[in-house]
Amino acid sequence: MTRWASILIAVLMWVAGGNLRATEVGLIKIDGAIMPATADYVARAINLASDRHDDCLIIQLDTPGGLLDSTKDIVQDFYDSKIPVVVYVSPDTARAGSAGTFITMAADVAAMSPFARIGAAHPVSIGGLGGSDESTNDVMGKKIENDTAGFIETIAKKRHRNVEWAISAVRDSKVITADEALEKKVVDLIADNVPDLLKKLDGRKAGDKTLSTADAAVFDIPMTARESFLQIMLHPGIMFALMLMVMYGIIGELSSPGAILPGVVGAIALILVLYMSAVFPVNIAGVALMLLAIGLFITDIFAPSHGILTAGGIIAFFLGALMLFDRSNDAFRLSLGYIIPATVITALFFIFIVGAGLRAQFGPAKTGKEVMVGQIVKALSPIDASGGRVFIEGENWRAVSETTVSAGEPVEIVSVEGLTLKVKPKV
Repeated sequence: MTRWASILIAVLMWVAGGNLRATEVGLIKIDGAIMPATADYVARAINLASDRHDDCLIIQLDTPGGLLDSTKDIVQDFYDSKIPVVVYVSPDTARAGSAGTFITMAADVAAMSPFARIGAAHPVSIGGLGGSDESTNDVMGKKIENDTAGFIETIAKKRHRNVEWAISAVRDSKVITADEALEKKVVDLIADNVPDLLKKLDGRKAGDKTLSTADAAVFDIPMTARESFLQIMLHPGIMFALMLMVMYGIIGELSSPGAILPGVVGAIALILVLYMSAVFPVNIAGVALMLLAIGLFITDIFAPSHGILTAGGIIAFFLGALMLFDRSNDAFRLSLGYIIPATVITALFFIFIVGAGLRAQFGPAKTGKEVMVGQIVKALSPIDASGGRVFIEGENWRAVSETTVSAGEPVEIVSVEGLTLKVKPKV
């Protein structure tokens, strides 16, 4: 009896450990640029799927590319994974561009939707190189290209994929369709959808494991709130909007001292921009043109040039925004849908709002004691050296005059001394 009880307890413990549950596979979806948040998401999903003893992890991928450092982190996570990783480029309109090419080829099993595409993995230059001479940029660009080509070559060799095509995807930005990718042994299979993929994965060798996915259930692993927030925030359009907030906030505070809110918002946005600029390949020339535009706008407010400086500022701002990120990389391309409205709004902001504020701040006074000097008012009572009364600016004021003035006679205000007006008869 004791022996059967021990066996029963062992069976219950085995069931509790999940060994009798139906076969499951983890599934995550990456739709957008490859960023640090994407790498964190992939790493967490691999660990979770491993802990759950899933048969494999499927990554449904659609990306224009992204950061090379984040891509390297993802590739390393694939290598270290305890379960097979399947990258599935889907849906039919999807592409594994640039960084996506590395990720797809690094998977244990690479699959594509029938009309998806893969390639164009040539590295883009880093904007921080701005300011160096052309020969230096060429040398650095060649080094980056060689290093990237070597990286994808090692991936292709490790996963037994087409090395020659992999290198051409980097050096020549080659792009191929799903059928061509399968023919050239860039990917392992083509599947219409996830259920079809599971059927075609069944019985396939992935590393040291034979997959059993024909009847597997799919376990979705969504992004956490933090990962979603960072993925949304780390977008060229968001960074561009934050740069505008910095610009509007700080200049708004300078033109209206004491407002506080514009300065606080601008300072917070500036910190976020500095963080994001360490992630994105920002072009220094683009930033310089945008700063030049601000200078031209402000100069035109104080030294009217019949709109010439403002026109120059608009052009400089537009070109700066256009050059801010490398437009050859779709993952960081800032669309004209952002640039044109931002240029128009910025021009109007400086011409009307900031311009009016600065003119009011530095222009001649229109109210207060300064504007009372020289005004003509009537005496409310007789005025002499001992004093009298006048009415101005909605108030009764004490007035003194070296020459006696009768009530009702006009007087001119000569000066303001404290709360007393010095006046003289108006001849």
